[in-house]
Formats: sequence, C-alpha cells, structure tokens
Amino acid sequence: MTLHPYVRRTAHAFGVAAIATGAVAVPATAAEKAPAKTHHQAVTVFAHRGASGYRPEHTLAAYALAIKLGADYIEPDLVSTKDGVLVARHENEISGTTDVADHPEFAQRKTTKTVDGIAETGWFTEDFTLKELKTLRAKERLPAVRPGNTRYDGRYEIPTFDEVLALANSESHKRGRAIGVAPETKHPTYFRSIGLPLEKPLLRSLTKAGRNSRHGKVVIQSFEVSNLRQLARQTRVPLVQLTSATGAPYDFTAAGNPRTYADLMTPAGLRDVATYASWLGPEKNSIIPRDAQGFLTTPTPLVKDAHRAGLKVVAYTFRDENQFLPADFRDGTDPNTKGDIFGELKTFFEAGLDGVFADYTDSADAARDWWEES
Repeated sequence: MTLHPYVRRTAHAFGVAAIATGAVAVPATAAEKAPAKTHHQAVTVFAHRGASGYRPEHTLAAYALAIKLGADYIEPDLVSTKDGVLVARHENEISGTTDVADHPEFAQRKTTKTVDGIAETGWFTEDFTLKELKTLRAKERLPAVRPGNTRYDGRYEIPTFDEVLALANSESHKRGRAIGVAPETKHPTYFRSIGLPLEKPLLRSLTKAGRNSRHGKVVIQSFEVSNLRQLARQTRVPLVQLTSATGAPYDFTAAGNPRTYADLMTPAGLRDVATYASWLGPEKNSIIPRDAQGFLTTPTPLVKDAHRAGLKVVAYTFRDENQFLPADFRDGTDPNTKGDIFGELKTFFEAGLDGVFADYTDSADAARDWWEES
C-alpha cells in the first residue's frame, strides 16, 4: 500500500486507516488525538469548498482534485432543497454559483428573501426540488479573480451531500487513506424557520455513509451555536464552532441574546464552547490582526486561550492571490497575482494553528510539509 506523505509521517501515532466495506473506520485523527511531534505540531489541511482555486467550488470535480492534491478533509457547505435534500452550495442563493439565470423555465422563481436579517434577491435552493437543481450547472464564483476557472463553467452538477460522502469513501478505498469530510451547516436557524432543518438529514447521511461516529473522519461546522449544542447531544462526531472577527451568531441575534463572536472568543467563552465543540474555527484576522496598511501585527492570545480550554484551532481562509494576502506577502500590485502564500502560512503555523482552510490545497499541503519537516 502506497501511503500519502501525511499518513506516513503520522502512522506512528495512529496507524494506517482501516477502510471497511460500507463504512470508513479509522482511528482517532491527528486533529483528534493531537499526537506529540518531535518538533512541530501536526497541521490539518481542509480543502475550502474543494480545490476552489482550480475548479468551480462545491463540485465533485473540486473535491476530487483537492483529495488528489493532499487534502486531509474536504469541506461541503450544506443547504436544503425544497424536498429536504442536502446539497453543497456556499449559499442557498445560487445566482453567483450556477447558471440558473440562463434557464427561462425558472425565471419566475427569482425573488427577494431575508436570510439571517439580510435581504437578498436571486434564486434559492429551497425553492427547487433536487430534480430541478440537477438541471443546473455550476460556474466559477470569482471569475474576475480566477478567469482560468471559467473554462469549467457549465460542466458540473450541484452535488448532494450523499454524493460528496460517496466520493470521500470511494477515494479512501482507492488511496488507502481516510479522506475526511467537514460539512458546514449554512443558516440553520433560517432553514429551521421554513420547515427544512438541516441536522436530521445531515446525521442520516453520515450514518448511511458509515461516518456517524467520533472516528468517522468527520467534523461538523457552524457559525451558529444552538444547532451545535443540539448536535452535541445527538452525535459523537467532533464539532467546530466557527466565529467571525465581527458580528454575532444569528441564532443569538434571533433570540435576543446580546453576546457576540468576540464574547465566544474570550477565555470564559472558549471554556463554554469546549463543553460542546472540539474545534474553534476563527477568521484568520482574529489570530493575527492587520494594521491600516494591511500588514500583520502582533498575534492575539486566541490560539493559546483556545488550547488552554481544550480546543483545536482551524483558521479560514487562506488564498494565494495578493488581494487576500497580508501586505507582507504580496507580490507586486496586481490583486490577482499569486503572492507568497507559503510565507503567510508559515507565520500562522508559528502562531500555533492546528488546521487551515485553504482554496489551494497544494499550496497548504506543501507549506505544511515544509513546516512539519523543518
């Protein structure tokens, strides 16, 4: 069996993944067990929406390429169809990621809705059956930034969560390493309010795929709190509390709870998060802020505080293009030129991160390899 380099480096800690028929049975991952390393702490690479730097995001092609490029986990954002099927889209409003506007048969479905307190106009997954969504095709969300990806526009369907899990299981068997899946529940309060709660179908799909266990190589994410607390009572799958550098969880806002993401990231807030989650997933600026010119400043105590509370930390989102990089690591003035992503990642690894969400899986995998082997 030929093992991926990451598996070879950590095999001494947890052995080779055992891929059972109809299930993915794996020992505790590096993220879960946090094995001691001789020099650097292990870093887990999460493919942000798949290899979204190279293919239209949230397509089976993007996930498959991310696996090929060395991702430990692939990340599908989950929203619901009208008939209660979970599909992978960044948002339930799909005009920016599909060709729905080119389908005259769906012209009358364009509408304005308020999602998490914000009015949006477009086409929404919950107004389509799965059969109807399958007639649409994905397109590049950032065509001005990644024009090369537009050549794949119109080639790929919207995948269901079941299809993403089937891909991960198939690739696990083929490659001899367990491919992790990190679903994010999008707008859970909103979907519950329209009678399409995400949690039950999510767990049903995980069970069907043989992954609804602590060692199924799955982590479930949310920017809200109440649905993670609910999931903590229903599954042993590790959970990730996502946070933003500003604002508040929408379920807090909807319930009149005055707490914000900043409150969750205090030492007391982190101890509370650790009662239901295993990971904290902050925006990277919460870890190392930038000054007015875009240069990195001094790291905050967030990573150390989270570790003290017993939480792992995975930060988002690392992208190669200048416009997403700190000024320290930009290459020239073209916002779409790729800069020194390796320098940025090394800086954040030094701050103690346990994982990263990255659009370019190969960049994160290479940076991780160099870091862990140095």
